Amino acid sequence: MFNVIIVDDEEFARSSLFFLLQENCENVHISGIAKSVDEARELLSLHEVDLIFLDIAMPGKNGFELIPDAKLNNTQVVFTTAYDQYALKAIKANALDYLLKPIDIDELKETVEKATKLIRLIDQESDRNERLKNLANNLADRSEIRKISLPNGQGYTLIDLNEIIHIEADSNYSIFHLDNRDKITVSKVLKDYEEILPEDQFIRIHKSSIVNLNYLKEYNSKNGMEVLLKNGEKIAVSRRRASIFAEKVKQYTNFTSDK
Repeated sequence: MFNVIIVDDEEFARSSLFFLLQENCENVHISGIAKSVDEARELLSLHEVDLIFLDIAMPGKNGFELIPDAKLNNTQVVFTTAYDQYALKAIKANALDYLLKPIDIDELKETVEKATKLIRLIDQESDRNERLKNLANNLADRSEIRKISLPNGQGYTLIDLNEIIHIEADSNYSIFHLDNRDKITVSKVLKDYEEILPEDQFIRIHKSSIVNLNYLKEYNSKNGMEVLLKNGEKIAVSRRRASIFAEKVKQYTNFTSDK
């Protein structure tokens, strides 16, 4: 029997994983559930935790900010994430494991079995620290991400990044505008997606807008800088982001012309 905590800002994800563990993993004791990094730190201070099921993209602090605490507490990490399997090669090489949402029962059982064996065998703190250090470095390169899953209230919608034309902020929500004219509204702030989307393809041009450079048709600065997207939408570029945007477009066009 080993102690586990679940860390995820989505209520559906937390409760789903809780019941999957309760019903399918007899050797797991769930010591607590947290909806933020700060709450998880509180749980780590109160309990001896062997394993953390940790979401990556959360409001305020993302999952990577809990890694130093995991190291200090000699705790293993399994990421529960919206990244697709191709982007997770780096994670799998360094973290104990990952689970792609929505979580598959058989994959969960395999991960718990792996955790059981590893927790029994690990006796050198330096090995774990090195894995977590490499994980943070590898995840800095987001160029391999191809898909993302978006919570929809009942589960998740898996979409290809190339389907996203732009993302619009609406208070604490983000609205995804897709190439099939669909819109998906997610209860996460724009910054959460700015941090995980490939920076060579997506750029934040305004406090309320991230655009996919693949859909950029033209831009001009007649009345303040503005972009025209291939779907006909026009979006303003904020003054303080204009120079960064122009440089990013230059890099993007050079990159695509070299392909």
